[in-house]
Amino acid sequence: MRNGGGHGHEPIPRSRQRTVPTYRRRFLCFQVESFPTSLDLPGTKNKQTLLYWSLITLAPCCFNCGVFFRTKMQKPPQAVDFALKETSPNIGAGAVTGDKLSSTYDLVEQMQYLYVRVVKAKDLPGKDVTGSCDPYVEVKLGNYKGITKHFEKKSNPEWNQVFAFSKERIQASVLEVYVKDKDVVADDLIGRAMFDLNEIPKRIPPDSPLAPQWYRLEDRKGNKANGELMLAVWMGTQADEAFPDSWHSDAASVGPDAVSNIRSKVYLSPKLWYVRVNVIEAQDLVPNDKSRFPEVFVKAVLGNQALRTRVSQSKTINPMWNEDLMFVVAEPFEEPLVLSVEDRVGSNKDETLGMCMIPLHMVQRRLDHRPVNSRWFNLEKHVIVEGEKKEIKFASRIHLRICLEGGYHVLDESTHYSSDLRPTAKQLWRPNIGILELGILSAHGLMPMKTKDGRGTTDAYCVAKYGQKWVRTRTIVDNFMPRWNEQYTWEVFDTCTVITVGVFDNGHIHGGAGGSKDSRIGKVRIRLSTLEADRVYTHSYPLLVLHPSGVKKTGEIQLALRFSCSSLINMLHMYSHPLLPKMHYIHPLSVIQLDVLRHQAMQIVSMRLSRAEPPLRKEVVEYMLDVDSHMWSMRRSKANFFRIMGVLSGLIAVGKWFDQICNWRNPLTTILIHILFIILVLYPELILPTVFLYLFLIGIWNYRWRPRHPPHMDTRLSHADAAHPDELDEEFDTFPTSRPSDIVRMRYDRLRSIAGRVQTVIGDLATQGERFQSLLSWRDPRASTLFVTFCLILALVLYVTPFQVIALLMGLYILRHPRFRHKLPSIPLNFFRRLPARSDSML
Repeated sequence: MRNGGGHGHEPIPRSRQRTVPTYRRRFLCFQVESFPTSLDLPGTKNKQTLLYWSLITLAPCCFNCGVFFRTKMQKPPQAVDFALKETSPNIGAGAVTGDKLSSTYDLVEQMQYLYVRVVKAKDLPGKDVTGSCDPYVEVKLGNYKGITKHFEKKSNPEWNQVFAFSKERIQASVLEVYVKDKDVVADDLIGRAMFDLNEIPKRIPPDSPLAPQWYRLEDRKGNKANGELMLAVWMGTQADEAFPDSWHSDAASVGPDAVSNIRSKVYLSPKLWYVRVNVIEAQDLVPNDKSRFPEVFVKAVLGNQALRTRVSQSKTINPMWNEDLMFVVAEPFEEPLVLSVEDRVGSNKDETLGMCMIPLHMVQRRLDHRPVNSRWFNLEKHVIVEGEKKEIKFASRIHLRICLEGGYHVLDESTHYSSDLRPTAKQLWRPNIGILELGILSAHGLMPMKTKDGRGTTDAYCVAKYGQKWVRTRTIVDNFMPRWNEQYTWEVFDTCTVITVGVFDNGHIHGGAGGSKDSRIGKVRIRLSTLEADRVYTHSYPLLVLHPSGVKKTGEIQLALRFSCSSLINMLHMYSHPLLPKMHYIHPLSVIQLDVLRHQAMQIVSMRLSRAEPPLRKEVVEYMLDVDSHMWSMRRSKANFFRIMGVLSGLIAVGKWFDQICNWRNPLTTILIHILFIILVLYPELILPTVFLYLFLIGIWNYRWRPRHPPHMDTRLSHADAAHPDELDEEFDTFPTSRPSDIVRMRYDRLRSIAGRVQTVIGDLATQGERFQSLLSWRDPRASTLFVTFCLILALVLYVTPFQVIALLMGLYILRHPRFRHKLPSIPLNFFRRLPARSDSML
């Protein structure tokens, strides 16, 4: 029973008591007991004591806000099936072994292979009635058999083919190599060579390749036969130089014509340039109809790109434009730039007044913003006389300024997931700051992607893209748990870049029709700035693909990743540089220009890589480059909206916390805030040191909760696991829409186009807020280290510097004359733009 007016109270039951951590109870007791009983605070000569008391009053706020920031930055958990899993593969990274492989090929599990290199044969006897032979070699190991191509009527053939048999699947003790004569009815045996597997030598790179030897052929009874065969047989691993070009025993069902489509390969993106054509003026044009004022414009065609200037305002035979046209071109330059001066004589009718062709290899290359020299080009006109094309030369000419822009970076991938930010010209490249190593280990739980012989099957391979280098693993045929164990290396020039790894089903190895495509299984994106240097990351990443029916997990891929830093100083110095080359800020391109040029660059890259052998197909390149990232999607718009709300929720929560202070919900905290407020009002020079010290303490407090894993695809953040079927139907609708009504199509496409731009703006706003959050989240450990160190140094500098001096210097700097301003972004802005955002985790 409570005591009505006395000092005693009924004890609160233990179950209703609020539990406070021991260290926090002691900290609060220390504050209450040691706080001064009067406001007789020291004067300005004892600022150390003032700062001490301000820290004492700030401590509970720092604790609460540190917890607050940490909880606000934590994302809502997604389904366990879609989450990232840390793994412990049996790799050599970090192990101390005497194996040479552990230091050069240590991010993958070692896989033992029996290699057989069939080089050539000589003096083979004829088996046909004509006395000739059509030889080929059959390599047999238990149930596995590899066959070389055959030669017509040749007794001294050369094959130079390599066969690789996985040691895990070897069920025989003898390797048999047969030389046979191809026949219509039954192939005849010319001879054979036998090898005991226990006597086959081992080879570990970087040992030199094993020299092939001549072996005398024997018949089935073991007697010597005519002819010799040159072979090399050894035991090795996937680090062997012969591995990429080998025919693997697990691809026995693949025909000889499709073997090239399953091998691992390395591709290089073509070197891309921007071509700037400044159309200045033309002189002495000869219009066909001299009774009217000509309406002249210039059309420029480069490959499949076509642009035109506006109609000249000066409607004379000497028109002027002074207009820039921008193109994307790849080396080697295959097609010339074609310029034609045309007169608009009707609503849909244009007449050519002259044209000229300019080979691009003769065009000047510009590395900076200095203008290039202009040139006059003669225009030529063609007329058809009696069915033949004849050239008429006349005095018309056009004034142009053309250059290949080497100071820009040609964007060929989504700006949010760029893997390379260097300018085109190699003269402007900085030295690398580190090495990125990727081990593609295995995948498991893959879904059947096609049907063969009435059952589901998957022929999986991986593609990894970083910078200009693309890598493609070998295809593991008919396996839902493929093991690649292949390792690749890239040079790193900027840590604020992203590596993309995609998994695909090969649709061209079982006689696929010409229209068949490689199906996408899923992809993974990893931002290098979120990786700690010299640490090996081994994780199993879920492979997620969005279908009209919703998000679907098609399996998991196991990767090993290591970023090795060659110079910590250079890497930290990169945070002060602009993200893009200088030309993007000195002569910036418009957003619409960049979108059009990026689309053209993607088309060029996909076309060039699809012409390689074996081809890296167009659908694969477009999926890796996120070619449809700009398309409208209700799901993406909702996701970006909630990203902004997640950023703004922090400000809203601070407002609610301040409202609680004003309403005395927690009297002790409110009293401390009042005392802190009085101190800062009486001594305003302590405001900035206190704020930066406060940020420093929050950053240090959040250090132990820093992310331990690289980011991955987040279905909850992307709103992919809760999207409405109608929204997915709209997202997967064709562009333009398939609606039958022309009016509906026009309005629908216009809405999607406008909404796509709004979506991009919302996403950019969310990105800026998330970058601000990442300052103290340690998602980018190097950036957070720089920031908290800067806060500490700035707090100390501001503490010893009078506030009036700081305010005067800041005001003079902000109001400085334009002559003292630079077009390049400032160092703080460059640092902020390099911070990671959660856009990396967007589907």
